[in-house]
Amino acid sequence: MKSEELVRVLADGNVKPVYFFYGDETFLMEREVKRFIATLVPADVADFNLDILYGTDRKGEEIAAAAQTLPMFAERRLVVVKRSEGLAEADYEVLAAYLKRPSPTTCLLFVGKKPDLRRKFFLDLKKVGELVEFRHPYENQLPAFITAEAALAGAPIAPEAVELLILLSGSNLQELASQIEKLAAYVGEGKAITLEAVREIASDTRVDTVFDLANALGEKQVGTALRKLQTVLRDGQAPIYVLNMLTRHFRQLWQLRELMVRRVPKSEMGRAIGLRSEYFLPGLMKQAGNFTLADFRELFDHLYETDIALKSSRLKPAFILERLFMALCAGTRIP
Repeated sequence: MKSEELVRVLADGNVKPVYFFYGDETFLMEREVKRFIATLVPADVADFNLDILYGTDRKGEEIAAAAQTLPMFAERRLVVVKRSEGLAEADYEVLAAYLKRPSPTTCLLFVGKKPDLRRKFFLDLKKVGELVEFRHPYENQLPAFITAEAALAGAPIAPEAVELLILLSGSNLQELASQIEKLAAYVGEGKAITLEAVREIASDTRVDTVFDLANALGEKQVGTALRKLQTVLRDGQAPIYVLNMLTRHFRQLWQLRELMVRRVPKSEMGRAIGLRSEYFLPGLMKQAGNFTLADFRELFDHLYETDIALKSSRLKPAFILERLFMALCAGTRIP
């Protein structure tokens, strides 16, 4: 089952007796656990009908006993087993026996790392319950996540504001959700989150400086880029993260330069490089025009070499990045 389907499951009330949550996106997973608790267990009877256990310090018999307990003053109990990867093989054998006749008045929810689907326990679980994987979204899926989060917060968000928020806050879903919550409170209930609001609220993050740094290099303003680099490193931003942001930025410029050479209509360029809004397109086109296709091929050699140097060289990261900036802006005099 896909994690996105759980909202419908809870809304319809078609809850299975057993679930196993796993995956690399812990923010979404923890939020879904909270949603299960809020939906299935009324707050006034939670003391009687909610157990949160940990596989690292519980036995299979204890978990099975909690799941077999009848609910009090409610229709259903919820038993959440976190860190289920800490369960021993003997515990899984006990729980496999429980899965043969799971309690119809209990939802038993396991949360853990990627399961070994060859185990009997998981084969039995799939017969009566659901395995749900929580994956970190791909970059092209982030706009949909942000738009949905903003809608839940009661504040529709403009496409150009989505683009800027991704640039400023990166792909960390918890950070994005936090920023959207602040933005929704800032603009007020029912009002749209605009580009100006994102600049006002989210632009004080350290990523903003990296964003400015990337633009400075795209504009071949090496002096400005060197000053921004000092600020970024002083604020504790990881050099390898700075490099990753620069690589992302120049990959986008390279794609745009190829489209410009092919004389693709401007109206199609933004969509081709993944922009939801054309707000940033003129600035990116101007930067792309500062480099030839041959420049980009050489530029990515420099980025690759810098990645290796940051991971293996004894040279100071600041010096390695400064050397990269000089290569990227070759022929540009430092003001």
